[in-house]
Amino acid sequence: MYGAGHAYAQPLTGSGTAASVNAMTQKDLQSFHQTWFKPNHATMIVVGDITMAALTPKLERAFSSWKPGDVPVKNIANVPPPTRDQIYIIDRPDAEQSLILVGGLIAPKKNPDEFAFNTFNDAFGGAFGSRVNLNLREDKHWSYGAGSTALDARGQRLWLIYAPVQTDKTRESILEVQKELVAVVDDKPITAAEVQDARDRQTLTLAGRWETSGAVAGAISEIVTFDLPADYYATYAQKVRAVTPAEVKAAVTKAITGRKIWVIVGDRAKIEAGLKDLNLGEIRLVDGDGKIKK
Repeated sequence: MYGAGHAYAQPLTGSGTAASVNAMTQKDLQSFHQTWFKPNHATMIVVGDITMAALTPKLERAFSSWKPGDVPVKNIANVPPPTRDQIYIIDRPDAEQSLILVGGLIAPKKNPDEFAFNTFNDAFGGAFGSRVNLNLREDKHWSYGAGSTALDARGQRLWLIYAPVQTDKTRESILEVQKELVAVVDDKPITAAEVQDARDRQTLTLAGRWETSGAVAGAISEIVTFDLPADYYATYAQKVRAVTPAEVKAAVTKAITGRKIWVIVGDRAKIEAGLKDLNLGEIRLVDGDGKIKK
């Protein structure tokens, strides 16, 4: 999705690769710490039964010797969209299912369409009663659960549809996902009723969202990490409730109408012929680390 040299061009799990982990040395870890852990590059978040007046001297005592310094700038520049659809297979012989992953890059979390897009995603694939799950699970019975998600990021973020499906319905499932992607932009936009349901799911659950100190700290961390306004959650419900179907349609049209990248994890011998029939472009084989196989 991001290409070589981009800060986000890493395995989605964040756990690296077998080769990179095995190659790590104590010196590498020390160097990483010395490079990135600077007070001018840090934010302290404290939640609990304490005041700033009581907290500050404790922090001064603990961190007074921590010296600032230069920190490298990470490359999170915008990546141009692909000019054509791309499809990759990760071969898992004898796999019981195929895992379909498809998506593209959308705007960072801090963007004017965030609330409209989140409302779309909730209705399209973010909830049990969303379109993708109702289609592949409830109607077709080809999947135990399918959906979509946007992975928050300060730079361009990944919007991903995921669908683990029975192997013999891999091709048919891809066609259904394609159909849903076209329909939601074209002749079957998210309806007013779907928008209302999504708004309710996002707001009526707020009462129990910050019941623990850890949850509150997590919310503040999100504001800091993604450079959101300080009143992001204070105004969250108001902004969600204000989203209209027209705003949802505009956000969808802007975000998901480009070319897509497909990754299918499954038994190549059983699914490749069907995938070729889809004409999604040249099928490339990749290993578990995403490297092209000859």
